Amino acid sequence: MSMPVSFRERWNVRVSDIARRTHNPIRSIVENIVVEPNPNKPMIALSIGDPTTFGNLKPPKEVIEAVQESVASQLYNGYAPSIGYQRAREAVAEYSSNEFVKVDPKDVILCSGCSCALDLCITALAREGQNILIPRPGFSIYRTLAEGLGITVKSYGLRPELGWEIDLDDLEAQIDESTAAIVINNPSNPCGSVFSRDHILDILDIAARYYVPIIADEIYEHMVFPGRTFHSLASLSTEVPILSCSGLTKRFLVPGWRMGWIIIHDRQNVLEAEIRKGLHCLSQRIIGSNTIIQGALPAILRTTPQNFFDDVIRTLYSHSKLAYSCIAKIAGLKPIMPDGAMYMMVYIDLPCFPEFNSDLEFVQRLLMEESVFCLPGQCFDYRSYMRLVITVPSDMLEEACQRIQEFCERHHYKTAEIVGRNNFVDVEISY
Repeated sequence: MSMPVSFRERWNVRVSDIARRTHNPIRSIVENIVVEPNPNKPMIALSIGDPTTFGNLKPPKEVIEAVQESVASQLYNGYAPSIGYQRAREAVAEYSSNEFVKVDPKDVILCSGCSCALDLCITALAREGQNILIPRPGFSIYRTLAEGLGITVKSYGLRPELGWEIDLDDLEAQIDESTAAIVINNPSNPCGSVFSRDHILDILDIAARYYVPIIADEIYEHMVFPGRTFHSLASLSTEVPILSCSGLTKRFLVPGWRMGWIIIHDRQNVLEAEIRKGLHCLSQRIIGSNTIIQGALPAILRTTPQNFFDDVIRTLYSHSKLAYSCIAKIAGLKPIMPDGAMYMMVYIDLPCFPEFNSDLEFVQRLLMEESVFCLPGQCFDYRSYMRLVITVPSDMLEEACQRIQEFCERHHYKTAEIVGRNNFVDVEISY
């Protein structure tokens, strides 16, 4: 038997362009932090954006029972339509409708978590060589998803002195003829900001004038502290097409269940011809989202009691006030009080800590000396800051803040000398 002629002479398996270009800044930075925590102090991780990590925040019994019933029914073991079961999509439409917005089930696409929803939206709207606009500071997933596809990312600034509002002049300046979409994250990760109605109207005005659709990352839509009101972008616009991304993840405290959705808000039928079809086609790449959770979705969205949500908000608001009051007293640090979500950004006045050249060095040493782990601002493309997660139990949060204070007192250029002299005196007396 003769052997076929080979057109290859050796193994040469190359990585794809998409894989090569895909890069997660948070993972890269965190995985390269090689210092070990202080073995004499238990680890307190203020770095993980998972509200379930410490066991103090749990979903209500109604949510657990809904999933148990979905499993026991044996109705949801097979494949669902790629965009989701009709009944589940009807439940999301009802849940997402209010006096300002009426959502039709045909406008709902179920996804494998909110990150999958964002992936589908970016992939549907932007082509290789085009660009999307993302916030700075902002969640790194937008960059990761876009750059993997060969889409350029341009950043618009947020203004910490104005509670992290968007710098509207900067936003407008970033738009060019290749801009395919603007990503708006409200409430914000990592900032915990909640935009006012007037500010959202200003954002929408820019999008309308330049005919740029919006991808709205609204996963924290209901996690808003007392005194502030969440306004969805779609509730304030009839002109700008908006793809709103949300899900169960944060509000229902079940990030691992991977249930998110896209809601298409397109009152002028701008997206009707191609984008809607494109989203449907892209949903077929994952063959639909978790069917067990889809089966439970109507009960989850309709029966979860309001007092559960109120308790979670009360806890997060209390924790944010605790962290803010503690850190505001620390020389060299300036916390910015959040209005929602689960995070707090803290400014590090690096000239006050001459041992450290960057926020990354600061958090590395904090981890090494105090076993407190915060994410450096570099993870969000914003230097001289660190992000704290406020979902940890209050006693751990208080302990973490105390350790941060002690760390800063040791390294602050004004207090370090005093601490050093006091330590010297102590040694002399004990000797």
